[in-house]
Amino acid sequence: QVQLVESGGGLVQAGGSLRLSCAASGRTFTNYAMGWFRQAPGNEREFVAAISSSGDSTYYADGVKGRFTISRDNAKNTVYLVMNTLKPEDTAVYYCAGQHMVALSRWPPRTSDEYGSWGQGTQVTVSS
Repeated sequence: QVQLVESGGGLVQAGGSLRLSCAASGRTFTNYAMGWFRQAPGNEREFVAAISSSGDSTYYADGVKGRFTISRDNAKNTVYLVMNTLKPEDTAVYYCAGQHMVALSRWPPRTSDEYGSWGQGTQVTVSS
């Protein structure tokens, strides 16, 4: 099992940028795809982005495509989400997630039940 800790959230004006980091512990980190989800009050948790175990493949939700970039540094056991041109509708708690072992062959993993490890979340607030 992978333990995940997010950081990098904060308050930013519309049009600005933030970089979120997700630090993972566990020797099997490189075996798992990783993802970012977000949840705003009153809304369902929604998929944001996913990256394959090697980092060779990425997948993005339509609403963030072209603005957000997911990456990983397996040597540092860290996953990143660079968010550019932020909009107020991006305001949410952002969660890092590790792919569930039983879903390792599925691509892209874009639903919550395909992930088995979750971070505590980091708040991103975009003001207008």
